Amino acid sequence: MFDEFGGPDVMHVVEEPVVPPATGEVRIRIEAFAVNPLDQMMRSGAVPAIVSLPHARIGVEGTGFVDALGPGVTGLKVGDPVILTAVPDASVRGSHAEYTTIPASRVVARPTGLTVAEAAAIWVAFSTAYGALVEKAGMRPGDHVLVTAASGGVGRAAMQIANQIGAVPLAVTRHAARQDDLIAAGAAAVIATDRDDVADAVRHHTGGSGADIVLDVVMGPGQQELVKAARPGGTLVAAGFLDPRPTPFPAGTPLTVFSYRSFEHTLDAVVVKRMAAFLNAGVRLGALRPAIDRVFALDDVVEAHRHLEKGLHAGRKVVVTA
Repeated sequence: MFDEFGGPDVMHVVEEPVVPPATGEVRIRIEAFAVNPLDQMMRSGAVPAIVSLPHARIGVEGTGFVDALGPGVTGLKVGDPVILTAVPDASVRGSHAEYTTIPASRVVARPTGLTVAEAAAIWVAFSTAYGALVEKAGMRPGDHVLVTAASGGVGRAAMQIANQIGAVPLAVTRHAARQDDLIAAGAAAVIATDRDDVADAVRHHTGGSGADIVLDVVMGPGQQELVKAARPGGTLVAAGFLDPRPTPFPAGTPLTVFSYRSFEHTLDAVVVKRMAAFLNAGVRLGALRPAIDRVFALDDVVEAHRHLEKGLHAGRKVVVTA
């Protein structure tokens, strides 16, 4: 919980009564949650959403088990292991806690085969990558997919998802030193901006045609280089905002351009069902698995946020056990 905007030190652990779930809700005993850049932005006051202070909660990702059922809830029972699929009101129901109440429609069964830490860290990145590439861009086997910020959580998820479908992920990173790590993470080829011209490298790896799909989670002026790397008639999905600078309107290569925000799908029960089925299949086959950097205890949540802000996680997920 935090009472003012600022750095990690504004957060503190407080004791509160456990709230009974309302009609249509479930109470979840949180076992672990991941720390995401969105949490940092919310804590620092950098998101446009209204956050009521003081006593604001935080956290958009987590896993646990059903602790209590509200009136009218069907299809779940106490003790079921689940993952949270959307916490749009994180300042009230945030997952950085031991318990939260949430609409029953906002949880799905936890895939078997994942550790608790992996289950806490899988949904945000993998649902974002799946939603952008499969639901928006219609990724198909054989598509060459250019993945920006490939070392990050969404980038790593995107490469795994592309490989599961039979597409060809081309990883973009700022540093050639990350090449071996990204190949191990599933990249078919690595394009390093400190070594390569992006458009030339993509043409080399695609036989001159260009990328069929570009997943841009960075934005900013660099997007123009990605546009040059796409094939005419290809698709660009803007799904992030790591570069705060203005993004010029894509010009040059004729593209279909989508702007993707994860809540447009994670609040859609039909799409969430598809996401969960895809995730379960990928975990069962060993194709989908989040990379974990470090696991902290709840009392060390401030240190977990500091660790993420320092960039020491190298794109892997930071998890806190509750």
